[in-house]
Order: sequence, then structure tokens, then C-alpha cells
Amino acid sequence: MNYLKYVPKNMMSRMVGRATQLKRPARLARWARDAFAAYYEINLTEAEFSIENYRNIGELFTRRLKPEVRPIGEGVVHPCDGNLTTIETIESELLLQAKGIHYSLDVLVNEPGVSNDLLGGRALTYYLCPTDYHRVHAPVSADVTKVVHVPGTLWPVSGKSMVTVPQLFAINERLVMSLVTPLGRIFLVMVGATNVGRMSVSFDRAITTNIVDRQMVQQFAYDPPVHVVKGDELGIFHMGSTVIVLYPPKFLNVLPHKGPVKMGQSI
Repeated sequence: MNYLKYVPKNMMSRMVGRATQLKRPARLARWARDAFAAYYEINLTEAEFSIENYRNIGELFTRRLKPEVRPIGEGVVHPCDGNLTTIETIESELLLQAKGIHYSLDVLVNEPGVSNDLLGGRALTYYLCPTDYHRVHAPVSADVTKVVHVPGTLWPVSGKSMVTVPQLFAINERLVMSLVTPLGRIFLVMVGATNVGRMSVSFDRAITTNIVDRQMVQQFAYDPPVHVVKGDELGIFHMGSTVIVLYPPKFLNVLPHKGPVKMGQSI
């Protein structure tokens, strides 16, 4: 894994992202799409359209689902399909990355001192693999007051890098969404990774990551806020990665179980 520190990961990810969007030659694009679907055993019965409607890997990867396949459950729901890998109570500024390795919550969300407001709350981490549905949804009804785009590197977020790259989630490129509720502010963080050359915000087309080499943090404030209903789409991974949701106290009195989950399932 150490060789990756010499690789221009952001540039490589942009190139991979562009390759997945190629529509010409059409026959090659369709062949790549079909091979991708077969290799990752994508459940096409859930997709909004038949596979012929997707012109390349990128369109298939960011597919919407048929509305009825993800009913929205009671209470707080999972925001995405994926593997719920980490569930922890927020007891300090540090969150668990891997056994014995931690990262800074304040750095993750680019807001110094905010961990004090979240003490006693919960942090849930979801890993999305290529097989999964890659749109991210609101876990509760809320007002989105701010989205922060934090540039960074694009290390892989699975395997050896989890135990060898310090502060992994806090140094990778990410989108941080502030969801204000009557019980406090929830942070939903979409974390990029190698070959995740692009993340976008569904309700603000001005926000798309890793299109160009950008070094400055960008903040997008909404006044009035953007109201979202539980289950509404928030963002899209244009390749798979990680979602971290930070809940203040009074949410999630009963903790979920680790393992595979589906968007819309009650936590």
C-alpha cells in the first residue's frame, strides 16, 4: 500500500471517473457496462431502468432505484446501502478508524470544537462497495443549512490503508452536510477515496468534487435552508466510498447492529 503515496491519486481518480463516463465507441461502452454489472453481480431488478438504458459504467453506477424497492421505515433510517462497519458513542474529539487508530471529529467536519456539541451522541460509519446503490439520502427530516467541500487526498478506505494511514477519513476529500433538526444538528459526511473521482450534491448542482485540482475549502450556506424529508436524496457517489453520520445526544438510544444495511431501513 505504501507505493500509493507516490501515485497522484486525485489525478488518477479523475481519469478513472472520465473513463467511466465515455459513451463512444458505443459498443465498447456497452461491453464495459455489461462486464461491470456481471463482475460485481449488481442487482438490476432494483434499478429504475433496464441495463440497456445506461450508456456506460458511470450511468449504471449512479442509477436510481425503483421507488418501491426502498420503503422508508419508522424513526431514524439508514442513509445508504452498504456495510455498517463502525458504531460508537462520541466520548471525545477522537473517533475510531480501526483498532487502536483514531481520527479527529473536528477535522473531519472542518469545524473546530464541534465535538463538544456531540458528546454523548453516536457516530455511524458505512462502507459502500461497487455492488451497492450509490445515492445517499436523508436519515431524518431536517433543514440543510450548510455544505462544506473539504479538498484532500484520495486514499483507499478499505484494507491496509485503514490501519496504516493516520487520520484517513479526516485527510481524504469529503462533503460535509449540516442537517438541523429540533433535537440538534446532524452531520452527514461523504468521504471520497481512490477512484471516487467525483461526488455531487443532489440539491445543489454547483457542488461537485474532484473535477479540477482544488486546494481551498468551500462553504455553501443556505438561507433559507433546504428542507429535506426523510428519505430525500442528498448526494451521489460516482464511485463507491464511505458515509459517516454524526448524531447528537437524544438520537439513537438503541444502537443498530453492524453488517449489511439498506437505505430506508429503520436503525
